[in-house]
Amino acid sequence: MNWFVETMRENPSIPIFLTIGLGFWLGKLKYKAFTLGTVTSVLLVGVVVGQLDIPISGPLKSVFFMLFLFAIGYSVGPQFFQSLKGSGVKQVVFTVILCVICLGITFLMAKLLHYNPGEAAGLLSGAQTISAVIGVGGDSIKTLNASAADKQAWIDIIPVCYAVTYIYGTIGSAYILGIIGPRLLGGIKKVKEDTAALAKELNRSDLTDDPAFIDANRPISFRAYKVSADFFQTPQTVQAIEDHLKSLDRRLFVERIRTADGIIDPTPTQQVAIGDEIVLSGRHEYIIQDESWIGAEVDDPQLLSFPVEVLPVMLTKKTAASRTVDQLRALPFMYGVEIKSIKRAGVEIPVFAQTQLMAGDTLTIAGLAQEVNTAAPQLGYVDRPTNKTDLIFVGLGIVIGMLVGALTVHLGGVPISLSTSGGALIAGLVFGWLRSKRPTFGAIPNSSLWILNNLGLNMFIAVIGISAGPTFISGIKEVGPMLFIAGIIATSIPLFIGIWMGAKIFKFRPAINLGCCAGGRTTTAALGAIQDSLDSTIPAMGYTVTYAIGNTLLILWGVVIVLLMA
Repeated sequence: MNWFVETMRENPSIPIFLTIGLGFWLGKLKYKAFTLGTVTSVLLVGVVVGQLDIPISGPLKSVFFMLFLFAIGYSVGPQFFQSLKGSGVKQVVFTVILCVICLGITFLMAKLLHYNPGEAAGLLSGAQTISAVIGVGGDSIKTLNASAADKQAWIDIIPVCYAVTYIYGTIGSAYILGIIGPRLLGGIKKVKEDTAALAKELNRSDLTDDPAFIDANRPISFRAYKVSADFFQTPQTVQAIEDHLKSLDRRLFVERIRTADGIIDPTPTQQVAIGDEIVLSGRHEYIIQDESWIGAEVDDPQLLSFPVEVLPVMLTKKTAASRTVDQLRALPFMYGVEIKSIKRAGVEIPVFAQTQLMAGDTLTIAGLAQEVNTAAPQLGYVDRPTNKTDLIFVGLGIVIGMLVGALTVHLGGVPISLSTSGGALIAGLVFGWLRSKRPTFGAIPNSSLWILNNLGLNMFIAVIGISAGPTFISGIKEVGPMLFIAGIIATSIPLFIGIWMGAKIFKFRPAINLGCCAGGRTTTAALGAIQDSLDSTIPAMGYTVTYAIGNTLLILWGVVIVLLMA
């Protein structure tokens, strides 16, 4: 045992990875709907491991925390700036008010209970389920005019208060928004009916000449013909055939050709002669008229078997990003192209006719290679899967953000700054937005973002837990049971006000209202509870914009709460 303890102390990387492994395993365990979650589990395992009194250098945790904050900003940056204009403004205003209420209630409880800056930051972090405040609050405390002993004590108490208040912060939020919220908005039956009605409204196509939108079937038919008509007495090029079709007001394409030499993919100059077989694609009502001027239709399974191409495309073109799905599909280059999914800030939202598209959205489109490759450049940047991360972009972005965050302004003798962590978050927002404008650089694959987000935060939390381990139990005794009550109040009151405010002031539909409350509080667990309760994914349409704004503000509140309490 002595050898084991000494080895852990001499090699701090071992207890860190032990904490990560056990914490992630514990975080996956569930009892019915209850789970501790990864972050809380990593913190608690770290506290247990920390009882071995293992010293860990401070810079290690800061490196991982900066990676996490930059990644968070990067992932929501496009939606953050896009939401500041256009149809998202209403949700932005709602989120700002909700976040101010979260800060105000937390500050009021901290003042009433005479908490120090560290206890207040921990209460904010746990009650509002924003784990990053542990680091942001700690960085802000370091800038205060206080003794080194006081500042260290305040920093050490933050994870203690977080652990005490986080469990209700997560479970309470999910219960309030998923169970109580629909009852407050007229009852679960009424809210479900309204959600179903909203789905029909959002899926209503204004383009009555496109009959295949709602059932999501491709409005394209593929038919093979044996070329025998007089039109082909002189061999015709593919371009000439398609131009002739356009002159007849029929938008059809030659997709494949069988000649005496075999099956080929057509080029504009490829000639088609009598005896060849061709596959035409186009709308059903147009393509069935073509037998008379081409030749008899044939059943050729080999000729009619060809793959569909699927591409992820980041919306960057203004002509596409400012439209609804319905309006986008009406554009000529989108004919025959299916929109399979839409992701916004990493969250999949429903593909409805009236879904408003935003710059930075990632659309997964599918169709024949010719159709998809024509549409993709008109939409934006084809974000093909890659395993390469632009580390120049990441490294310089974090450096710039930290330098800006390190700048301090003194007001009334109080030093005020974003802190290096706040600067890293802001840099992530700006650089993520730049990536959506100039997508040829700054690529961070989703898998890399997952690593930066999850490993970055949890590596930081692991170090926090191990470092706080020796004083954690005494810290719980110090804060007392009132902290748990304070956490319940700081979690619940803003959500109840948010539900009322969304319904009475902003006039949100119930499903959107609940999604906005979950997004503004950045509680993904609550979004899942709402969607399960309503049997609908529509609440995600209220979650994405509010999540981008709420995630940014609540993290920055870690700076504000410390300054207010100081």
